[in-house]
Amino acid sequence: MRILQKLVLEVDPDAAWRALHSPAALAELYGPLLRVESMASEGLPTRWTDGADAPVRYSSFGMGLGAHLISVHDRTTTDARGEVRILRDCGIPLTGPLASLDVWDHQMAVAPAPGDPTRTLWRERLVIGGLAAPALWGPLWAMWQWRGARLKRLAPTWAFDPEPADPDPAQ
Repeated sequence: MRILQKLVLEVDPDAAWRALHSPAALAELYGPLLRVESMASEGLPTRWTDGADAPVRYSSFGMGLGAHLISVHDRTTTDARGEVRILRDCGIPLTGPLASLDVWDHQMAVAPAPGDPTRTLWRERLVIGGLAAPALWGPLWAMWQWRGARLKRLAPTWAFDPEPADPDPAQ
């Protein structure tokens, strides 16, 4: 079963790509509804790199919802508009309701938006499988709609501040 999402975000593709690799951006994306915490003794890294595995725990308002192994893999491809960068989380839920799934394949693609390379075309595909997939598809679809709204709201905050203009030598 699949959940698809396609959005145009008000941020440049480089900033969106950096945010995809940021545990802090992930935590902000799911907050305040969900809290994301590392299960590793050293905590969450500053940035996820290609090939990284990160066990995390999710909770909501103090109640544990389960653990998930995030397994990050990057690749780059091209389409008719140019370069597309893809982050694939092929980890798996470890505990909680989602652990009943046999398949978890979440891919997020970042590319310049059509006609405006300063904005980002963000595409996601979540594939789930297993006996519980039909029962979990609806709640996950609803979560993805909420997630999409949060992406649109938070994406502009991912951009770096512009370089300061040269100071006026007369001042």
